[in-house]
Amino acid sequence: MATVVVQQQQQTLRHSTPPPTGISPALSLNRNPSPIPNKHLPFCPEGPTPIITHNASPLHKEEVTDQTSSLLYPPDSYKQLSSSPAVYSIDAVTLEAALDHWASQPLPDPSKVFPWLHGLHPENHLQLGFFTNRKRSLRRIPRVWRGITIIKVGGDLISGRLKGAVSLDEVLAPSTTEFLAVDPREGFSVRNFQIQTAKLAPLSDIVIYGEDGVTRKQLLDVAGRVAAAQHRWRSKNDPEQVLPVYNTFVLSSTFSEVQQRAPGIVAIHARGQLTGQIMDFFQWERWEMCDMSRASEISTNIWQGPTPDYLLRPGTLEPTTGEYFDLLIEASDFASLPGPRFLAKLNKQLDDGPQRLEFPSSGSILPPSGDDREVDDLVNTVRWLYYLANPDEPENRRDSDGDIAMDPMPKKPRKILIHCPDGYTESSLLVIAYVMFAEGVTAPDAWLKLHCDKKRNFFAYPSDVTFLSAVQARLLHESPATPIGSLTGLEDPHWFKFFDGSLPSRILPYMYLGNLSHANNPEMLWALGIRRILSVGESVTWTNSEVAKFGAENIMHVTQVQDNGIDPLTQELERCLDFVRKGKKDGTATLVHCRVGVSRSATICIAEVMASLGLSFPRAYCFVRARRLNVIIQPHLRFVYELLKWEELQLQKQNKPPKRELEWPTVAREIALMNKPYSR
Repeated sequence: MATVVVQQQQQTLRHSTPPPTGISPALSLNRNPSPIPNKHLPFCPEGPTPIITHNASPLHKEEVTDQTSSLLYPPDSYKQLSSSPAVYSIDAVTLEAALDHWASQPLPDPSKVFPWLHGLHPENHLQLGFFTNRKRSLRRIPRVWRGITIIKVGGDLISGRLKGAVSLDEVLAPSTTEFLAVDPREGFSVRNFQIQTAKLAPLSDIVIYGEDGVTRKQLLDVAGRVAAAQHRWRSKNDPEQVLPVYNTFVLSSTFSEVQQRAPGIVAIHARGQLTGQIMDFFQWERWEMCDMSRASEISTNIWQGPTPDYLLRPGTLEPTTGEYFDLLIEASDFASLPGPRFLAKLNKQLDDGPQRLEFPSSGSILPPSGDDREVDDLVNTVRWLYYLANPDEPENRRDSDGDIAMDPMPKKPRKILIHCPDGYTESSLLVIAYVMFAEGVTAPDAWLKLHCDKKRNFFAYPSDVTFLSAVQARLLHESPATPIGSLTGLEDPHWFKFFDGSLPSRILPYMYLGNLSHANNPEMLWALGIRRILSVGESVTWTNSEVAKFGAENIMHVTQVQDNGIDPLTQELERCLDFVRKGKKDGTATLVHCRVGVSRSATICIAEVMASLGLSFPRAYCFVRARRLNVIIQPHLRFVYELLKWEELQLQKQNKPPKRELEWPTVAREIALMNKPYSR
C-alpha cells in the first residue's frame, strides 16, 4: 500500500509544533490506515421516534427555483463533444471557478434533504417507518440539490487527485451505465456516511478527468457511460421530468496543465504528495494528534510523548533538533517486564550513546495474584529510571531485597522518553506508576497531577486502575519522595471507587467532552476543576447536596434531543455555547455530555471549537476527534450537515463571504473512510 508523504502546509497555521515532515507507518496517510490503538466506535443508541405533528406538503415544480446555482448550468456556453448522449468540455480554470462558486452557495436547508440523505430503500421498512412515518412526501428526491462530482479515470486516488475527486466505481455499477444503488435494503442507521457520494452523484453535474497518460478516447468512453447513467436514472426516477437536468463534462486540460493553471484544486499532485492546497482529513487528524500529545516533561528529566518520527522512518538515523534522549522506552503489547540483570546491562551501555528499552503496554499487566515477581520488576524499573533521571539523590538507595541498587550510577542526569505511537495509549501505565514513585503520590493523585498539573491528555484501562491500586503501597513505600510515617491510613477518594481509568476528554481548557458515567461522578469533576455541567438529552442523577455544591445555575439540561437523525440541534447551539462561555469567563470548565459522549455533545464541542478557534468544520471535527482519546466521535449525518450550515451562519454574522472548505459529499466520504478501520 502506497503512503502519501506529507508536505508542510503552505498557509500559516496556529500550531506551535509543526507537523512531522514525514509520516511514520504508525501515522501513515494511506487510505486504508491501521487503526490508532484503542480507538473504537462505541454503540450510539438512537432515541425513540419523535412524534411528527406537521403535514409535509408535496413538492411542487416551482421549488426547482430553490436549487443551488451552478456555473455549469445551463451548459450552453460549453463546447459539446457528443450529442447522444450529451457530453461537454470544460477547462481547468473554468472548473476551478465552478468549484469556487459552489463552495460559496448556501447548502439547502436540512429539512429539504433529510430524511432522504439517510437512505430510504423502498424495501427497508424499518428505515422508512422510522423516518417517514407514513408521509410518502418525505421520501421524495430533493429538487434543491445541484452538486459537482469529479471522477478520476486511470490510476488510483493516492496521486493525481483533484479536490473532491472519486473513482468511477464509487459512482457507477461495474461494466454498466447505472448509478450504484446504495440505500441499505435492511437495518437502521443514522450514520450512512458511506452512501453519500454515490447517492448525490445523480443530483450533480459530473466532470471526468484523467491523470497524464490517459487517452482522450478513455475519457470519452467513461463520459459516455456516465451520461447514459444520468439519462437512465432520470427516466426511472423522474418520469414527470420535474427534477433539474444534470450534465456530464470532460476536462480538456491534462493533469499537468491543471497543476500549472489551477493549482488551487489539486489535492495530491502527480508524484503522490499532498499539495497543502486542500484540507485532508487523514493528515489533519494526525496533525492534531501530534499537537495534542507532543512530548512534555512529566517529572524531572522524564518525558512522555509519541514515538519520534526518526525511529520509524526507514533510513533516518539521527533525531531532529530538540529530540535527543539518552533512553527511549517504547510501550508495546509484545514487551515483557525487564529484569534486574537486563537493566544493569543497559545501565552500562548508556555511556556508549542513546539506548532503547521496551516495556509492557497499558492494559497488558494483570493484578498480582501471589507471585510478586512482576511487582518486583516494575518497582525495580521505575526506581532505576528515577535514579537515572535524578543522580544527585542520596546514595543509600536500596532495592526490594534491601541491597544497594545497581551501581555505578551515572554522574549526569539522563533524559528519558516514554513513548508509543499516539503518545498516550500504551504508555499510560508506566507513566502513572513512575509519577506515583517519583512524586510519592497515590494512584488517584497521579492521575490528577498528570492531567491538571502536567496538562497531559491520557487515559488508562480498567485493568490498569486495578493493578496500580494493588501495587500502590509498594510503590509509595519504596519512593524517596514519600514522607516517613505517611503510609498509614491511606484511603482513595470516593470518586476513584467508580473510576474506570478514563477521564472526560479535555477539548479546550474550559470545555470537556464526556459520557453519562463521567457526569455522574461529580466528585471527580470537582477534582478536575469542572464546575459546570451541560447535559444534552441525558440528565445527571445527583443528590441534592451534590447539586447544591455546584449550584443549580451551573447545571443545564437540553431536553428532547435524541440521537435519532430527526431531532435538530442547530436551534440549541447558541444557548449551549453561551453556557459554556459563561464558565470560561468565570475561569472554570464545563463538562458537555450526552449518553456516550460522541454525537450530541460532540456536535456542541465541535461548534465551540469552530467559533473560538476560527476553524472550518472539517478542521474542528479533526480537532475534537483527536482529543476524544479512546473513542471515535460520531455525530450522525444530520448533525454534521447542520454544522456545515451553522458554519455559514457564523460567517454571515462576521460579514464574511460564505466559503466551504470541503463539500458535503467529500466530508461524508472522508468521515466514512476514517471510521472504516474501526468498524467491526
